[in-house]
Amino acid sequence: MKRKITLKQIARELDVSISTVSKALSNSPEISQDTTQKIQAFAKLYNYRPNNIALSLKNRKTKTIGILIPEIVHHFFSTVIRGIELIANRRGYNVIVGLSNESFTKEVINMELLANGSIDGFILSISKETLLKKDFHHFNETMSQGMPIVMFDRVADEVDCDKVIVDDFNGAVKAVEKLISKQSENIALISTMDYISVGKLRTEGYMYALQKNGLPVNPDLVLKIDDGLDVENHLEILEQEIEQFLKSNIGIDGIFAVNELYAVSAMKVAKKLGYRIPDDVQVIGFTDGVLSKHASPSLTTVSQHGQRMGEQAANLLIDRLEAQEAEIDQYIINNDRKPDYIKMVIETEIIERESTK
Repeated sequence: MKRKITLKQIARELDVSISTVSKALSNSPEISQDTTQKIQAFAKLYNYRPNNIALSLKNRKTKTIGILIPEIVHHFFSTVIRGIELIANRRGYNVIVGLSNESFTKEVINMELLANGSIDGFILSISKETLLKKDFHHFNETMSQGMPIVMFDRVADEVDCDKVIVDDFNGAVKAVEKLISKQSENIALISTMDYISVGKLRTEGYMYALQKNGLPVNPDLVLKIDDGLDVENHLEILEQEIEQFLKSNIGIDGIFAVNELYAVSAMKVAKKLGYRIPDDVQVIGFTDGVLSKHASPSLTTVSQHGQRMGEQAANLLIDRLEAQEAEIDQYIINNDRKPDYIKMVIETEIIERESTK
């Protein structure tokens, strides 16, 4: 009997990427005919079976939702999962959680494994590497075979599906205007690279708020951290970057950071350099997590309402699944009809603590 083989094993055996194998097996025109034929022949030889989402939807209902997140230790993602579980359990569904660890390859593999008869649909936040590569074929392929997806927080405009996002732009505007109302004038930004959608929107909100209030946008006051580095395991490098940034920009009296780790690190470095918080420099972060509450001084933050986001995402997916099942029961399913996808925006609020006046 031929042994079964996985997507990852095919890629390793043929010395190609997971993405190439996945695209070749779905006859993507992006892959050459020779490569496609070679991959498909190898898959057939070793009895490869892709996920069975093309099987009868009615026959394979599992009443289980797959959650795919970039990291598990992040407070925000844990609150989203709490919200998803609350609604899922209330509506008779279980959940399975998978981790991409910010890796495109792990994201593709996890989707293949979970979609292989284990779940009915996905709720996911896209990995940084996938956003950087802009390769979303695995999402589109999954949905094209009948499995719905709801994206939250980090989403891709290129993928047509239901989405739940926080109002990142206006959340940043609120944060900067709060600093301005507290008499900060030289306000710095600590952000991610622009390929991360949430960081880009928060950066745009920062710039808009300055211009709206008649303050100049100074590129020297913007520090963009390279997200290719796992900063949570290399905090000393993050702190060195922030220290050099503050030393090069004497006179900063306000800092807006796009996440709480950057904000708490900025406070630590500022205190090391002799700044008094909030007297000399005020700091606001994004995401109201454990670090924000227990920092010294405690951190003023923009709350993302992660649990609410998870609840909305779960309701969207289950509504989609149950509408899909109703259509099948009535024999009126039409695969050519394009669904009306929903984009829900969660409003933010400022949680004031000791890092602002």
